[in-house]
Amino acid sequence: MNKPVVVTEEALAAPVIAAGIDAAAKPAASAAGPAYVVLGSISFSHFLNDTMQSLIPSVYPILKENYALSFAQIGMITLAFQVTASMLQPVVGSVTDRRPMPFSLAIGMGSTFVGLLLLSAAGTYPLILIAAALVGLGSAVFHPESARIARLASGGRYGFAQSVFQVGGNFGSAIGPVLAALIVVPFGQPSIAWFSSIAFVAVMILWRIGRWYKPRIVVRDRKAPLTRPAGLPSARRTAVAIAILILLVFSKYIYLSSLSSYYTFYLMHKFGVSTQNAQLLLFVFLAAVAIGVYFGGPLGDRFGRRYVIWFSILGTLPFTLLLPHVGLTWTVILSFVIGFILASAMPAIIVYAQELMPHRFGMISGLFFGFAFGAGGLGAALLGIVADHKGIDFVYHACAFLPAIGLLAVFLPRMKRLHAA
Repeated sequence: MNKPVVVTEEALAAPVIAAGIDAAAKPAASAAGPAYVVLGSISFSHFLNDTMQSLIPSVYPILKENYALSFAQIGMITLAFQVTASMLQPVVGSVTDRRPMPFSLAIGMGSTFVGLLLLSAAGTYPLILIAAALVGLGSAVFHPESARIARLASGGRYGFAQSVFQVGGNFGSAIGPVLAALIVVPFGQPSIAWFSSIAFVAVMILWRIGRWYKPRIVVRDRKAPLTRPAGLPSARRTAVAIAILILLVFSKYIYLSSLSSYYTFYLMHKFGVSTQNAQLLLFVFLAAVAIGVYFGGPLGDRFGRRYVIWFSILGTLPFTLLLPHVGLTWTVILSFVIGFILASAMPAIIVYAQELMPHRFGMISGLFFGFAFGAGGLGAALLGIVADHKGIDFVYHACAFLPAIGLLAVFLPRMKRLHAA
């Protein structure tokens, strides 16, 4: 992991720059290729991080039964977790743009560790909310800086690196329901504490990544002017594009939240599926999300991120409209197709936004990952209220139209390829 990697100046966000690298080194950066060991390690850390986080929605049926919670209260648990992450991620990203903290990843994992232990022992609803918020805090620290490290290790293949980084998290989210079905459902809420050992493994890996990262950065001279690369849209068009991307992330994660938070209840209510089997079918959907993320980045590198964003969000509309009207088999198939297509947008959105604001990689990563969590949390809370009053079936009829917001992608500016794929 200590093998030197040649990176371009654009590989890091100003005011963080690569030590000893100048403009003459740019052609060598792409030739060096990605640092696969680092990418694999940060992706695996993302896998461990999101495996632990995914235990929260995976145990919702248990918490609902044990504490007689309403759908609205279930939604508030999601809100406590995701809004904590949402509010802090842009702040963490902005701070680390100015002052990189390579070992903050390992330290932040401690919050997730404490949150899981508290969740395993929580006997009241307020303690469950606090535990969820602590896990969200760990996520807020992890994502912005680890996304920057993935870009640093990309060797110029930014979409590919972002996909490798994100797919680890998606597979972690997918495996959580399986672990919940195999371990937490049979052994109960206290068994969540067993997963805190994962946090220790993650801390060791992240500390090692921090050692790789630290000597490759220096703090930029704050008095030196920031240069804006040629070929970027104007500041006004950039602001409009960022706003459109945020709306697209909003539509994407509200819909994903409807499935990740309430899909098990929908299957149990409409088709009489058992809790354990519903968790396994949730895994099918979450696995499709992970696969979509993996392919989304390289496709954006090859065909253009704007086209991938357009297709991946608007292209799900026919399937979301059909989902509420089919039987169990087609529900599983359509959920897989929806998850795959919709998830392919996120790597393209992140890299596209980073290229719009090339001096604020950490802040952009924190903003979009944070907004994704916040939109999902807000969506879960609102959809829980809707489910209590209108029924769980109504949720999927209403959410079916959300991908239509993808029409806004037509207003995204066409950008020249500033970097080689």
